[in-house]
Amino acid sequence: MLPLLDSLRLLSEPTRLRLLLLLDQAELTVAEIQEILTMKQSRISTQLGLLKNAGLVQARRSGKNSIYGLGAVSQPLRTLLREGGPEIPDAPQDRMALKLVLRKRSDAARIYFDQLAGKFGRSYLPGRSWKALAETLLLLMPARVIADLGAGEGTFSQLLAQRAEHVIAVDSSEKMVEYGAGVARENGFTNLEYRLGDLEETPIAAGSVDLVFLSQSLHHAARPERAVAEAFRITRPGGRVVILDLLKHEFEQARELYADLWLGFAEVELYGFLEAAGFCNITVRTVDRETEPPYFQTLLGLGERAG
Repeated sequence: MLPLLDSLRLLSEPTRLRLLLLLDQAELTVAEIQEILTMKQSRISTQLGLLKNAGLVQARRSGKNSIYGLGAVSQPLRTLLREGGPEIPDAPQDRMALKLVLRKRSDAARIYFDQLAGKFGRSYLPGRSWKALAETLLLLMPARVIADLGAGEGTFSQLLAQRAEHVIAVDSSEKMVEYGAGVARENGFTNLEYRLGDLEETPIAAGSVDLVFLSQSLHHAARPERAVAEAFRITRPGGRVVILDLLKHEFEQARELYADLWLGFAEVELYGFLEAAGFCNITVRTVDRETEPPYFQTLLGLGERAG
């Protein structure tokens, strides 16, 4: 066992300290640690190697993976870790990300659907299509008041209006609102209303909406956490929010091509926005992966306002 003072010197590097705090809570693979810390695999492997050589971390094989856990950590050092952990700025986010990773492990259905990802629609089968599936799910959706925030020209809003009692489509572009309202009139959608407004200051009364959608619009908000808080404000008790956005990526051209302010979000970031806003029963997961460059991935976030 490494002497306490030598252990403390080794842990003067923040990444190694964060690693030990995580491994004190659960055994993890390098891939899981990478997802939690959002660091390059090479950096994580280097730091794990140093901790392993010092005996503070141990590894065991599980199939093709190495599972890392705490090694011979003395009780005084373990006490320091647990009592000093909350003082580390990244610790709260690490704990939240760890919770998501552990939830994924136990989600057998997620593993199953990950294996199916990308297969739907590749092979021709008469009558099977995403459009047919979407139309079916819309019919099953309760006819209630829905807000589509960042609606653009309102294609999605019009789909929702086929079933909803009332749809409020909000966008910050005057031309988009004018165009969408015109299309709604032409197609006879009397239950579809367009309003000019910002995601962070939505022109909708508090507690008046049953379901809020933010579909590929959150990365256009200057303060995405404020936009999610607005979604909470306008949602009735028992209501829900659905967020579809991009998983964090490095395609910088998106800023110019699509006027994106944010290059997507990590799962833990979206979870944090929903939790800080006040939503409960939160689910965040990656639901789609594109097969062509720049290989965008789609993130789904769900939250409920307690009744």
